Amino acid sequence: MATREQFELNAAERRKRVFSTDFKRQKVKEIELKKTTVSEVSRVYQVRQNNVYKWIEKYSSNYKKSVRLIVEMESDTKKLQELKAKVAELERIIGQKQLIIDFQAKMIDLAEESYGIDIKKNQRPNHHLLLATPRATWI
Repeated sequence: MATREQFELNAAERRKRVFSTDFKRQKVKEIELKKTTVSEVSRVYQVRQNNVYKWIEKYSSNYKKSVRLIVEMESDTKKLQELKAKVAELERIIGQKQLIIDFQAKMIDLAEESYGIDIKKNQRPNHHLLLATPRATWI
């Protein structure tokens, strides 16, 4: 009795094989009708499963090349835009605050030069009330 090993092809012989288009279409049709499976075709005809899947892509009437569709929720896009707008607004506010701080620092420097006192060292809570008080009463 003949064994399967006697009929198996070596790698070089398998590379030389060419299956006809009709044969490929027939096997794809059998797979579609659930008469056989990809693994069975692969095993019986000593073809890699990847090649059988290529046949299915090429010759199947049911197989359509799908287009990858990335669905992004509208709310995600809207939320991202809102967050970017908020970041821009906060950066604008920080810039304004920094201008005010720089202006106040310059005004303190000018006041120190004009009045000849060190305002920065004398800052205390309610310092605007304490400036009118003579120095001797400060604690």
